[in-house]
Amino acid sequence: MRRMLLAALVLGIAAAVAAAWWWVRVPFAGFHEQVFVDIPKSTGTRGIARLLARAGVIEHPLQLWLVRVMRPAARLKAGEYRFEKPASAWQVFDRIARDDVFYYVLPVPEGNTTFDVAAALERERVMPAQAFLEAAHDPGLIRDLDPKAPSLEGYLFPDTYHVTRQTTAGELCRMMTERFRRTWQRLGPPQVDMHATVTLASLVEKEARLPEERPVIASVYLNRLRLKLPLQCDPTAIYAALLENRYRGAIHRSDLESRQLYNTYQHAGLPPGPIANPGLESLQAALHPAETGFLYFVLRPDGSGGHQFSKELAQHQRAVQKYRRGLRKAQQAKGTGRVPGATPPRHRNGSGAGRAADPARSHL
Repeated sequence: MRRMLLAALVLGIAAAVAAAWWWVRVPFAGFHEQVFVDIPKSTGTRGIARLLARAGVIEHPLQLWLVRVMRPAARLKAGEYRFEKPASAWQVFDRIARDDVFYYVLPVPEGNTTFDVAAALERERVMPAQAFLEAAHDPGLIRDLDPKAPSLEGYLFPDTYHVTRQTTAGELCRMMTERFRRTWQRLGPPQVDMHATVTLASLVEKEARLPEERPVIASVYLNRLRLKLPLQCDPTAIYAALLENRYRGAIHRSDLESRQLYNTYQHAGLPPGPIANPGLESLQAALHPAETGFLYFVLRPDGSGGHQFSKELAQHQRAVQKYRRGLRKAQQAKGTGRVPGATPPRHRNGSGAGRAADPARSHL
């Protein structure tokens, strides 16, 4: 009798183990569309199991506990996980142990500002915009490169980044500034004033549409600086308005008259720091500008994105008139109020007129 009871016990245990093994290996999905489960840091197995069961990723919290018993050495990692198809509790446990977190793809185009990056992060619900802006306001990460930098603007290198909801603003800023460092080293720049170079590159980035014009635009700014002519760069007026939280999507006279230090209509020379984050080509243009005598430029009315460059004010004014005629002709032909390819139309006076500039305004 005792042997029979022992055999029955062994068979029962074996059956229970087999049932448990089967239960944690059967695919399950209690959801119809993809679900996201965000596991906070320091969450234990019990808490993770409840989160997964509540989201319909596993059938019952006990399943995760059974896998934990089978894999006691595994460490479950915090983060956000995406589940799109049925999976067994074993597979779910394995993904979390491998830290297979969901990454948000964050494209940062050339010319984006810290405000643009912050807005994208908040739009994707990765982090609050204010958290990123506060981290980017501290120039500590690039202090060794540019002791005069007022913030990280200009050094958050444009690229595609992969971030999670666990990524902090400080960590993202470090990723972006490290990308800048590697790019700068590849450029092999001579002993230059990095602060002035990156600031100039940011102006070029905001003005240029055609890659081949970047060195020419850089030369226009440098020529004006050499002659002590005001830059009158519309993107600087826009950036000044952004810093004071008063930009309304277009440049107004009050923006041009603002005494904010970044406004190059009111202050001579380059602005106190970069107004955007320039890419590789704009950095190259600032390091190796074309040799020209140009002092002015205006957008051509052909929708190409190219500019008409001029050495004399009278020549520039004729180019502006030609632009206006082309603009009126395009408006009449299309009835849209816009020149194809110009978003919105703009013209240049040798500094730039920003992307939202009034095309009928000529700055002297």
